[in-house]
Amino acid sequence: MGEENKTRNLPHVNLPIPSPRPHNPHVPFRKTLSLQRHQNHLSHHRLHLQSFFPNPCSTTSADLETISDGFDEGGSNQAPSTKVYLQTFCSVGSNSLVTLIKKLVDTGDRPVLVYDGFLRWALDVAKQFGIPSAVFFTQSCAVNNVYYHVSKGILQLPLLPEVNVSLPGLPLLQVSELPSFISDYEPQSAWFDVIVKQFENVDGADW
Repeated sequence: MGEENKTRNLPHVNLPIPSPRPHNPHVPFRKTLSLQRHQNHLSHHRLHLQSFFPNPCSTTSADLETISDGFDEGGSNQAPSTKVYLQTFCSVGSNSLVTLIKKLVDTGDRPVLVYDGFLRWALDVAKQFGIPSAVFFTQSCAVNNVYYHVSKGILQLPLLPEVNVSLPGLPLLQVSELPSFISDYEPQSAWFDVIVKQFENVDGADW
């Protein structure tokens, strides 16, 4: 409760992963913060901002901000490969987020950074400014449970098709019932690296 009181009046910066999905989980979360009278900034990828919020004044109570992933004209479709896109987003996105946080800090705000778990580099930006941070997982607890145990080496890949998988808090699962990144294991997949490594620095976040 003490930690909650410390952040009750602090502005929040919500950083979702760039996605063309109109129902981004960060949006209803932002609305919840608004109902609790938190000032919040929804930081969105430049390419998707206009399509999601064509009339920002009437569609959201958050201050809309933009960050760049390095491919502002076409997003991931503009990048030569998924690997290049993710590497560029990590580099350019970090610098873009630094600029945004610095702007808020320079105006006297000390925001809480709420970032998508896939964007683990955002935690480094929060640490750079000494601001509180919260990782926001947008997949189900069951799915994250599987990914977590893979990331810790407890569930080792690849799995044989006939193996049954036993994990804490879950029923006995067949390999075909696991997330496709696990059941159809491809170690060279750029997204596999992002998904599994989201737990690498999670203990460094405040929440």
